[in-house]
Parts: sequence; C-alpha cells; structure tokens
Amino acid sequence: MKFLGIEKKDLESLGGIHTAREINQQPQVWLKVYNSVVDQQEELKAFLGGNDYTRIILTGAGTSAYIGESLIGTFQRNTDKHISAIPTTNLVSHPYDYFTPEDNILLVSFARSGNSPESLAAIKLADTICNSVKHLMITCNANGEMAHYNAKTAKQVFLLPDETNDKSLAMTSSYSGMLLTGLLVSRLAEIGQLKKQVELATKYGQEILTSYVDTLKEIASLPFKRAVFLGSGPLLGTATESQLKLQELTDGAIICKDESFLGFRHGPKAVVDNETLIVFLLSNCNYVSKYEHDLIFAMDKGKKAMAQLAIAERLDFELEVDYKIQYTSNGTTLEEDFLTLPGVLPGQLLGFFKSLHEGLMPDEPSRSGAISRVVQGVNIYELP
Repeated sequence: MKFLGIEKKDLESLGGIHTAREINQQPQVWLKVYNSVVDQQEELKAFLGGNDYTRIILTGAGTSAYIGESLIGTFQRNTDKHISAIPTTNLVSHPYDYFTPEDNILLVSFARSGNSPESLAAIKLADTICNSVKHLMITCNANGEMAHYNAKTAKQVFLLPDETNDKSLAMTSSYSGMLLTGLLVSRLAEIGQLKKQVELATKYGQEILTSYVDTLKEIASLPFKRAVFLGSGPLLGTATESQLKLQELTDGAIICKDESFLGFRHGPKAVVDNETLIVFLLSNCNYVSKYEHDLIFAMDKGKKAMAQLAIAERLDFELEVDYKIQYTSNGTTLEEDFLTLPGVLPGQLLGFFKSLHEGLMPDEPSRSGAISRVVQGVNIYELP
C-alpha cells in the first residue's frame, strides 16, 4: 500500500506514515463530514436559530484559529450577525478587549484535541464576562476536555469523524474537516444544495493527490530557505495555514510568511530573494483575479524569487511562473469559499516532502520538542 507515492513500510521507517495517510485521506473525509452535518442538521438548526445572540466569534488556537480567517466572509454573508475571527490566544490575554458584560455571543470554537489550555480558558472567560454565551464546539476528539465542558448556558458539540483526530503533530485532516464543517454550518438552510460543492471540492482534492504529488515533491527538493504564500479573501486563511504547515514540518528550517496579494506590495515584498519560493493561491472570482494578476505580473520588478508556483481552479491565461497546478480544465466552477479545501493540500504536501528532504520525521518534526501535538507549558491565570 502506498500513500503519496511512498510505500507504507518506507513511510513507517521514515516517521511519516500518519502525516502521509492523513493528508491522503482528506477528500474522502470531506464526504463523511458532509454526511455528518446532514445527519445533525435539525439539531444544529434548532441550536443556532433565534435571535438570542448578536455576535458570532470564530475562535481556536494556532491552526484552528486560521479556520476562522477563511470563514469570516461566509458567516458575514449568510447570517445577520456581527462576525469576528479572534484566536483564543488573544481572547485569553486580553479578554476585556473582546468580551463585555452586555454581550450576547455565539462562540464557535474549533479544536482538534479540545485539550489546549487557551481553548478551554477562552470558553470559561466568555462564560465569566458575558451576559449570555451559546457555545458551538467543533472538535475531532470525543474524549477532549472541550467536549465535556460544563457550559454556564447553552452548548452544542459537533464531533467530526474519528479519522480527523490526526495522530501526527501537524493538523491536516482535522483542519480541512473543521473548515468544511464551518462552511456548512454557515449555510445550513441550503445544506442539500451544497452537496455538489463538496463533491466537486473532493474531486479537485483528488486531482492534486493524483496528478501533482510529483510536481510538489520536485518543488520541495529545491534549495529554498524562505517561502511566501499569498491568498485573497477566504484563501488568505489558506495561505496562513499553508505557511505554518511548511514551517512547522521543517522544524523552522524554512522561514515562511503569508499575506494578501494587495497587502504584499506594502512592504512584505521585501522578503523576496533568490532563496524564496512564492506560492500564489488564486481566486476564481473575476473581480478578485484582476488584483491578483496585477501582482503576479509585477513580480519581475525587483529581486527575483527562486521559484513561483500558481494554484488555481483553471489557468486559462499565460502566467510567467515556474510551476502551475490547476484543478480542472472544464467548465465546472467551485464556489470561492470551497476552494479553501483543495487549496490547502499543496501547502501540506510541500511541508511533508520538504520535511523528508531535510532529514526530519514528518510525524514528529521538532528535534528539540519545542512544538508538540498539544501545546505544553501554558499557564492560565485567574482573571483580575
């Protein structure tokens, strides 16, 4: 049996079997997640209905926080509430910047294990400070502390399929599975119509795993020392998650950055040098694409990158880049929000193959133990 083109026994000896399997299984996991949301849609509708909250905060720690960055738009367009994406790490250190005693909040918490100290502390702080809090907890671990938290007011736990509770250090299936859950929860009223979108995202994801693994392995073998991921709108969250995957799977050997296409011109472009890989995560919205193409065409001014990779639903135009990934060449169109699902796979694959290239074990890439599957050494203090 092979995962990502490598025999299972070889992956086991390389310390990468869990990461490879968890990246590889994602398209099929997305179908399972969709079916789980469909099965629980009435319960979710009943919990989320009504006007007993005026704000929605999307939160999580680390990778789980980046889910909210990709979901702000869909929640804003599909609810009549004020939406914020705030990491638990911010909520814990400065709770009064985000919570007030007058607040009526829906706190949507994303967590793979549900055991991160900040995730639990943020939930407790919301209950302590706010007038009323409804907790929607989206997690991959039925045995986590979050799933068993005794909320002061209303609580709903959505458990993802067991295989999303990644065994590897890096979040892969858990990230995309929780992201899809958030996309579907924001649009429960049209859940039946979204099946085609999930199926198409699954097809695109499988296309990457079938046709572009060798391309990404080749890119990972290049001697770049920096990487920049650019995205717009929901794909900015994908860029943020992608840079983290590459950085943590290489134990910091590759320094990574994320930015929006427009924001990149305002200073961050200075990081580009001849040891830099640039990854363009392209929107399929014509309006957005104009800004993205302008930036790509302007990259020939100034210092040159080692290599540039463009990732898009379709590439019907000439781009002066070194590598291209496209999900399809036919007339199908995936909604921009759902592009975030296949869009994260290249970053995960680059991280996996670069980790192997650096002589690391992708399942446990941190030689010093500085990073771990569940963050360690965080003290939570009493609120003054």
